[in-house]
Amino acid sequence: MLAAFAPRMGRRYANGRNTDHGPGAHKAVSQLSPYIRRRLVLESDAVATALAAHGPADAEKFVQEVFWRGYFKGWLERRPQVWASYRAGLEGDLAQMDRDRRLRRDVERAVQGQTGLACFDAWADELTTTGYLHNHARMWFASIWIFTLQLPWRVGADFFYRHLLDGDAASNTLGWRWVAGLHTRGKPYPADAANIATFTAGRFAPRPADLAEVTEGLEATEPDGLPPLLPLRAFTPPQPDAPTALLITDEDCRVEDFGLAGFDIRTTATLASSPLRSPLPVSDAVAGFEAAALADAAARAGGAALALRAQDPGALVRWAAAAGARQIATPYVTQGPLRDWLDAAAPALAAQGIALCEWQRDWDRAIWPHASAGFFKVRQQIPRLLDALVPA
Repeated sequence: MLAAFAPRMGRRYANGRNTDHGPGAHKAVSQLSPYIRRRLVLESDAVATALAAHGPADAEKFVQEVFWRGYFKGWLERRPQVWASYRAGLEGDLAQMDRDRRLRRDVERAVQGQTGLACFDAWADELTTTGYLHNHARMWFASIWIFTLQLPWRVGADFFYRHLLDGDAASNTLGWRWVAGLHTRGKPYPADAANIATFTAGRFAPRPADLAEVTEGLEATEPDGLPPLLPLRAFTPPQPDAPTALLITDEDCRVEDFGLAGFDIRTTATLASSPLRSPLPVSDAVAGFEAAALADAAARAGGAALALRAQDPGALVRWAAAAGARQIATPYVTQGPLRDWLDAAAPALAAQGIALCEWQRDWDRAIWPHASAGFFKVRQQIPRLLDALVPA
């Protein structure tokens, strides 16, 4: 897929990426995100391909979009309180839905594409049918959900997270917060009728009266503002001489990049974690994509792997202990539901004398320190980061 899209990573991408042509017609965008999200395709490889094919000037927009994912991940690593607040807030919103029959009905109509607003209903259907939405459609959808339908933003974010094949805790949560005016505070994103008509190539033409006029975001719901920046989380790299249990998750399916031959690997397991995305059922398409990615990763790691599910954290401990492992080695797990689950397993692992160790990629190590405010701080570093991260 990377090579196939390479000819369109330059001016064609820059000029056409904002137009949502609909299911089966997304030709100007790469749709690589489910693969990049799991690092089946590395960010550095995607950027190197674009630069080789088009040069820095023409590939600029594509390169910036790849860096956005790293920015969002780094931002949430620096403010993990935002993820904790999202999960707690979602629990409260779902409890409110259980009590409020009208709210429950309105949410059900929205997710089933039965609001009567043609563009919104089509996007709801595309998401649940294909597991994908064009980025522009994601912004319009979120804005309509929040401001026109006046539904809880976290429930909308959860709907996306349960269905998007490229669903990522950082990009999804912060993308919805951005639309709501909580990420870049006081600057919500308004869904505009003329904008929708233009950038769906006339497929939809909502009336201005169909959409709410957005004059302010939801910043009043978080009067204390953004939480303070925290240092990046400390982690322990795996030690080559320790008996090792190799854990493969869909956070990073290129474990072969970490020099596995130099480690004393006693056992290998894949960990299916997609059900952790939500208290509500996660789509079969998301679970199926994860299963295929994990199977592919295990095959490339060179051996048979036990299939674990992220349910009882004790199963993780029993698996590693049975093999005599003193460490579990896995690529770095960012803020999100899997990080929460591993944190819950930490006391039981420590009681057995088993360390949870992580490899971190140079890409993340280089970008995350700059992800402390808006994207501009990362964007202005891109030329320097490219020199360090992408081979000439």
